[in-house]
Amino acid sequence: MDRRIHFISGLPRSGSTLLSALLQQNPRFHAGMSSPVAGMVTTMLGELSGRNEFSVFINDAQRQRILRGLFANYYDDEVHADVVFDTNRAWCSRLGALKTLFPDARVIACVRDTAWIVDSIERLVRNNAFQPSSIFNYQPGGTVYSRTEGLVNGDGMVGYAYNALKEAYFGEDSSNLMLLQYDTLVSDPARALAAVYDFIDEPRYAHNYKHISFDDKGFDQRAGTPGLHHVRSQVDAKPRQTILPPDLFRRFENDPFWRDPQLNPRGVRIV
Repeated sequence: MDRRIHFISGLPRSGSTLLSALLQQNPRFHAGMSSPVAGMVTTMLGELSGRNEFSVFINDAQRQRILRGLFANYYDDEVHADVVFDTNRAWCSRLGALKTLFPDARVIACVRDTAWIVDSIERLVRNNAFQPSSIFNYQPGGTVYSRTEGLVNGDGMVGYAYNALKEAYFGEDSSNLMLLQYDTLVSDPARALAAVYDFIDEPRYAHNYKHISFDDKGFDQRAGTPGLHHVRSQVDAKPRQTILPPDLFRRFENDPFWRDPQLNPRGVRIV
């Protein structure tokens, strides 16, 4: 890579798209919604593994050069910013590899209460009642309970990201990790962005929190989930009542482990 690279990860519906929309206001930065690079890395790791009969000719140094080349070939001729932010929920499960490939890179994990994440996804489903979503493999049936089970199981959209977040947070490579809470981002975006700039060691930029531009409607339409990456034109915190049944909402009340200082022995930054 001919430029610095950092990563945005964490939980879905927790502000990563809003964070990217704000960061890309800085002309030195490139940030977008989820990129395909994490999937490429996963595929390439499989192809470079022992299941390839010629893997005896591949050593770890070669693997690292090949993986760094994926980033370079994806970004270098397409992006002209000094700093690139690559977004994918899978990065939290790859902290060790990222630290080896890009020692100066930082991972910003966006987090939010699980109940409100599920609530947000359920709202999208109900708002698009005539378009089955890719989130549920385009299956039109089910109830809020079955949809929630699909989301929070280990392979689900929320469950996988939550488990990857815990792996990163409690792991030995967490020094390059920062957690950015959704509530902080929407209620005090200036403080949130200041913390990000300090974390990545970049000079601060005067962001406009009242005029935000971000458009990925084509992706959301194809996914059968219009509004999935919608960002309002200005940052604001809007209180609302949940649409989840009370028992379902309460099911996740103990999930935000990052709020307990005793569960942060490695001193991960939390904003």
